[in-house]
Amino acid sequence: MQTLKSKRGVVLLGPSLSAVSGVSTHLNVLLGSQLVCRYDLSHFQVGGEGRDEGALRRLLRLVASPFGFAAFLLWQRSGIVHLNTSLVPRAYWRDFAYLCVAKLLRRKVVNQIHGGALPGAFAANTATRFLLRRFLLSSDIVAVLSSEELRAYRAFAPPARVDLVPNAIRLTDSLSGMRGVAKNGLLRLVYVGRIARAKGLFDALAALRSLRGEGLGFSFRLAGSGPDERALRDAVNALGLQDEVHLLGPVFGEKKDRLWQESDIFIFPTESEGLPYALLESMAAGCVPLTCPVGAIPDVMQDGVHGVFVPPGDPPAIAAAIRRLAADRPALSRLSQAGRDRIAGEYTVERLAARLDKIYESLGG
Repeated sequence: MQTLKSKRGVVLLGPSLSAVSGVSTHLNVLLGSQLVCRYDLSHFQVGGEGRDEGALRRLLRLVASPFGFAAFLLWQRSGIVHLNTSLVPRAYWRDFAYLCVAKLLRRKVVNQIHGGALPGAFAANTATRFLLRRFLLSSDIVAVLSSEELRAYRAFAPPARVDLVPNAIRLTDSLSGMRGVAKNGLLRLVYVGRIARAKGLFDALAALRSLRGEGLGFSFRLAGSGPDERALRDAVNALGLQDEVHLLGPVFGEKKDRLWQESDIFIFPTESEGLPYALLESMAAGCVPLTCPVGAIPDVMQDGVHGVFVPPGDPPAIAAAIRRLAADRPALSRLSQAGRDRIAGEYTVERLAARLDKIYESLGG
């Protein structure tokens, strides 16, 4: 049995642990998992999420942070660096610098990609393709969230070691406990996540306006914050949905679990994703997802089995899906139970920790 002194050190890079972010959720899941029994996990904060800073402080942070990271590695003596990045320009170039620091200090690197563009689409020219391949090949392992990404990354950089490592959640009693069968009354809709236009929220409002005109009774609660929060509030007012739509701000812990348990349908017509934790949480709680077949979502749920797919950017399709589910509550209950079974069988934190344990072990100390 390993003692505290013999634990291998792993540095997790990512945003503030208190930020409203899927990567922050991922970091908290790892830090609360059984990995802490075998590894000395530490967190090095990168990025602007969870920080209150102006332009000058941000510039100073960007310049100084790689040097601070080098000092942190030397102080921690951790042998493994676990990057958490995505293929969007800001995150990619920022984390390229951290990868270079880690390799200069002879650390092993797990490079986990949390969505963004596929590599072929991201690398639009010869120089970008060369640098992206170096980014991937310099990583000891590249971890991706979906089978689509697995195929794309292996085709883009065949020599790279690419592995499928889906996200996972902890099945607490407050999240996955008993829930009532959907009744014939008010349909309870919910959204949990960043308030951003790309999540399809404005399309959802357009769909709900038409459903209210048909006389369908519903409530829609949105929990989270983000860059388009004010615009969304304005849209709610402009559409006259103030009585049905309520913005709650960020929610966490048992309060979030209760919100999932007290809702029937997760409204999530997103344009692009990695593997959203909100999807896993909603299904674990039996809240049926209405979403789009993007990113790793089709790996997790099947249309008509665990939830409902709609095309991105299609308010009439969203309205039609909600209308069908409202009219067939037994089907809504079947989808609810199938989703709970799916998450309990395949997407638990115990499975994620066991997978990362094997990866860390294979890299050595």
